[in-house]
Amino acid sequence: MSNKFVYLFNEGAADLKPLLGGKGANLGEMTKIGLPVPPGLTISTEACNQYFLEGQQFPQGLEEQLREKLAEVERAVGKKFGDTKNPLLVSVRSGAVISMPGMMDTILNLGLNDTTIHAVAEASGDERFALDCYRRFIQMFSDVVLGIEHYNFEQVMDKYKDQQGIEFDYELTEDSLKKIIEGYKSIVSRKVGRSFPQDPIEQLDLAIRAVFDSWHNQRANVYRKINKIPDSLGTAVNVQSMVFGNMGNNCGTGVAFTRNPSTGEKVLYGEYLLNAQGEDVVAGIRTPQPITRLQEELPEVFDQFIKTCNLLENHYQDMQDIEFTIERGNLYMLQTRTGKRTASSAIKIAVDMVSEGLIDKETALKRVEPAQLDQLLHRRIDPKAKLEVVAKGLPASPGAASGTVVFDADEAEQMSEAGKKVMLVRTETTPDDIHGIVAAQGILTSRGGMTSHAAVVARGMGKPCVCGCEGIKIDYDKEQLVTQDGLIVKKGDDLSIDGANGQVIKGHVPMIDPELGQEFLTLLEWANDVRKLGVRANADTPQDAKKAREFGAEGIGLCRTEHMFMAQERLPIVQQMILADSVQERQKALDKLLPMQQEDFYGILKAMDGFPVTIRLLDPPLHEFLPNLEELLVEITKLECQGKKTGLQEKRELLSQVRALTEFNPMLGHRGCRLGITFPEVYAMQAKAIFQAVVQLIKEGVDVKPEVEIPLVGHVNELARLRKLIIETADAIKGETGVDFKYEVGTMIEVPRACTTAGEIAKEADFFSFGTNDLTQTTFGFSRDDAEGKFLHHYVNEKILSDNPFIVLDRDGVGSLMKMAVQQARETRPNLLIGICGEHGGEPSSIEFCHQIGLDFVSCSPFRVPIARLAAAQAAVNNRDQSK
Repeated sequence: MSNKFVYLFNEGAADLKPLLGGKGANLGEMTKIGLPVPPGLTISTEACNQYFLEGQQFPQGLEEQLREKLAEVERAVGKKFGDTKNPLLVSVRSGAVISMPGMMDTILNLGLNDTTIHAVAEASGDERFALDCYRRFIQMFSDVVLGIEHYNFEQVMDKYKDQQGIEFDYELTEDSLKKIIEGYKSIVSRKVGRSFPQDPIEQLDLAIRAVFDSWHNQRANVYRKINKIPDSLGTAVNVQSMVFGNMGNNCGTGVAFTRNPSTGEKVLYGEYLLNAQGEDVVAGIRTPQPITRLQEELPEVFDQFIKTCNLLENHYQDMQDIEFTIERGNLYMLQTRTGKRTASSAIKIAVDMVSEGLIDKETALKRVEPAQLDQLLHRRIDPKAKLEVVAKGLPASPGAASGTVVFDADEAEQMSEAGKKVMLVRTETTPDDIHGIVAAQGILTSRGGMTSHAAVVARGMGKPCVCGCEGIKIDYDKEQLVTQDGLIVKKGDDLSIDGANGQVIKGHVPMIDPELGQEFLTLLEWANDVRKLGVRANADTPQDAKKAREFGAEGIGLCRTEHMFMAQERLPIVQQMILADSVQERQKALDKLLPMQQEDFYGILKAMDGFPVTIRLLDPPLHEFLPNLEELLVEITKLECQGKKTGLQEKRELLSQVRALTEFNPMLGHRGCRLGITFPEVYAMQAKAIFQAVVQLIKEGVDVKPEVEIPLVGHVNELARLRKLIIETADAIKGETGVDFKYEVGTMIEVPRACTTAGEIAKEADFFSFGTNDLTQTTFGFSRDDAEGKFLHHYVNEKILSDNPFIVLDRDGVGSLMKMAVQQARETRPNLLIGICGEHGGEPSSIEFCHQIGLDFVSCSPFRVPIARLAAAQAAVNNRDQSK
């Protein structure tokens, strides 16, 4: 760490952002290119971090450097800090490395006291102006530094406004302002037990400490957490000579964007106030004017401002968010930073700037956050809408929905068929509820995590879903839910959910439809030209496959056959297969399922004509297709209590079978390839259905590329056994039909042993696909639903983990296993196709890691395909840039 803590603006530059913060670096850059920036200095982020390391004490040398640099600012301005005749007044502002608008604290007019106010009044020739600055300073300093809340001062202000019969601050008389100042100072004495600080050096010292401390105020901590900004960055402090927008009607202050941040349109966008200081624009006391009106009121200033905006946008090659002040007809720039923008605006600005020659295509690709695209791919809540949020759960599937509450899947289907939009609310969903999920606008559950049945099915369908909302209690008998605040929502009431942030909202809320413009398509075409990773989709139906193709998927990376078993008309047959006492009985059920499965595979393979389709054979434990054990017990108990014997014995026998199949830890139990080995006839039926569909499509002239995937392999012998079964089935179909066809057999890599023995397993595989949901569970020893519902959020909040590892790939642990598997597998088979089909396949940071370790493709839900395409392109560009 350097011993230099304080830098003049003319020592700063844009590339010193980590040291000087965004505001300080940009003030330095604007000074360097000759813009009118009031002189000042920046105290570095290193000083802030050292301040906290030393127990909130200034590091050695900081105060001496501050005095030296402040003296240089005094010489540049021609005023002296604390002087009784020609005092320098300063603003003290935070300046984080990554922009955090409004999250930390600012103080204006620092240096005023009972003596310097007279010098300011004399120098300006306006006593009212000086009094107005002083009362503002006392209020801001008391709030930020002394911790006295605003409302204490507002009550005094309102008292004198009422006495004068006025509405606005600038209408207060000099006499009223003097009384207000005395009232403010009395509040300070009463609240903190000392008089308002009169020594400008003490004021500055306390203000700098307050800005440092604001790095850890609640709103800043929350903002950093939401935006994943490291706490270790610290904030810089900018001490800048004041210019005044409140000296009359040829003065003013404002904020402007060089382009419209909502639409991306290339027009100046912003607002200003004459005869005002910065906080007036955002306080809402006076209505600011649109920036274009400045052309009528101060035309010369407006022309200069337009030129400055163009210069800054061309210099930074990005849309700028600018703060400015006008003092007696002179324009001063107080800040410029890269402007925050909506997803649609980000895309339009990036594409337009390429057309304008400002940036190249690769820079444009880096300008759009992949996660922002979610806003464009799903219906979302109108940001202007007023919301009454009544609960919050896990954001399981993005998009927003409103509907009439129903608690039963059958009823959801019936009401939907009658033309009503419904919201299906369940404690948790099961395969029996699939028809209700299809019918509903959205799904809300009080239990379950991000990989629960509801979450997985909803994501595949592109339906909004909020899971694990433990703040609601569902009463099926009364057909109502109750929130933690006691709000009762009954069947038939309207409810809305936002699957992007997990919010549950009372009533019906206005929505915005997806926006897919030409600029969006252009950006994704540029992404295709750059990325190395292929992008496939997870899809279980022809409809999902069609949607995936519309979004640019290059194949199906995961087709989960168990979802096909969940259809209402199939469950009885599936249950018959599961509960069969002999191979012969099981085969009868399988023979009924065979044509259904063949039809499923026919539809998906046909929809992906010319593209590969990875079909995963049956994976989940068999008990998931059976009635819920607790619900079955309740049914039997009711029958016994009511003395009813009809159906009682059958229920008891079913209960016995369900108990026999129930496992203590089903995620590690009798599932995946273990099912295929103990019940080979199940996998044989599925393979036969796949290959019969393939033959049917070849005869129709469709280009089919089936990939048969064996789940949960942990030992090479498991894959070898089941690969032999698949090959024998394929050979039999070829013999029966006389039609030759190509196919591949591969495996999911989703347990640690598969990673550590990947070289052996690769001998029996044509491809690998990482199943990182299960791999994360088995690496951490977490049950995902339990972890997310009980303690994982605490781990993230307490920074034990930087991210939820089920959302952002754990590079150090899970990633190390993946890297090992890739290296071993490629040593055995250099051209082995390797991809990822867990949810991480649609998460930008995880996609970058997949690029870095040399995967061939990622696979994600259809609605995340555009996100994956952009993230894959950014990974290629960023990693190439870093290697230069």
